Amino acid sequence: QVQLVGSGGGSVQAGGSLRLSCAASGKIMYLQGLGWFRQVPGNQRELVARVSKNGVIFYADSAKGRFTISSDVDKQLVDLEMKNLKPEDTGVYYCNANHLFGPDFWGQGIQVTVSS
Repeated sequence: QVQLVGSGGGSVQAGGSLRLSCAASGKIMYLQGLGWFRQVPGNQRELVARVSKNGVIFYADSAKGRFTISSDVDKQLVDLEMKNLKPEDTGVYYCNANHLFGPDFWGQGIQVTVSS
């Protein structure tokens, strides 16, 4: 059974940096992309960054210029480097794997807290 295991995160002051990492155990067939979502209380999960199996990268406007996503699709690894963090980046971050058949896979959620 496939599991996504995330690591990293934590608490930093505004302007600081954090790195999130995620690895999939088990083979994800027909993987289409890997990414990171953020959720804050009362809101839906929102896409922060994603890389497709073909290397196409998407960033949410809030992440552009500050976050960098990197991945190895064959190894099913994805990282998110976050710099110049702002209080509004605070939330629970979820690793995501999208594939052709069946629901997406999700990591366990990683808390990121940025204080002003």
